Amino acid sequence: MLLKKTDIESRLNRLKNRDKSPEQILQEVYKVLHQDSQREEEIEKRLTQKSISDTNKFTFDLLKSERIYHLDQIKDICIDYRLRFLDSKYFKGKIPQAGISKIKHLESQHGIEIKGFKIMAPSKLFKLEDKDDPLLFAPIGNGYYYLIHKWGNDLHPLRKILVWPFKGMVNLTITTLIISYLATLLVPTGIFSKTNTSAEFWMVFFFMFKSIAAIVIFYGFALGKNFNPAIWNSKYFNA
Repeated sequence: MLLKKTDIESRLNRLKNRDKSPEQILQEVYKVLHQDSQREEEIEKRLTQKSISDTNKFTFDLLKSERIYHLDQIKDICIDYRLRFLDSKYFKGKIPQAGISKIKHLESQHGIEIKGFKIMAPSKLFKLEDKDDPLLFAPIGNGYYYLIHKWGNDLHPLRKILVWPFKGMVNLTITTLIISYLATLLVPTGIFSKTNTSAEFWMVFFFMFKSIAAIVIFYGFALGKNFNPAIWNSKYFNA
């Protein structure tokens, strides 16, 4: 006599229905999903509200040391790459579901309600959505922050070089001098006189420097730009 093969799914359903009715199972699943949805909404609300909290009572044995950063380290990176480090309430982009899930996991793991979220990102991400590289932090205390989640694309590999002129007045002046010198080299020789002299070169260079410096100054004042050390933690648009 041939034995009938065992259908594992059928056995599993039989065991499930023996313990609880389908209606009870659906109600319990709905309750769990509803509670989880409410928790996510509460986290999203905290992310968009102002918080005066600068510490969270994490269980230090459960934290990953490679994700802990001091404010001085964050500041240095913000200045080097012209980024801002602001409360999450100023962030205008969409914090991904993966970030919300990591917050829920941390809160369950540490038995706390995390507050005081911070985000490091390019200035434009605090005004409109974009695809650059935001990082979500939570304060630990004493100037230390815990990196919760990173999303988006990495920064352009040349960004540090491109924003170097904005680190300070000396950097900007050096950059203007270099650009003026290169622009002077592009001017055809003998354009102002038949003889090519060093005096003519430096006169053209001086003219180029004044012109480019005037453009830089106008651009800076007209658009309310400022140097990296002044804006890294500023919430104002024209800082």
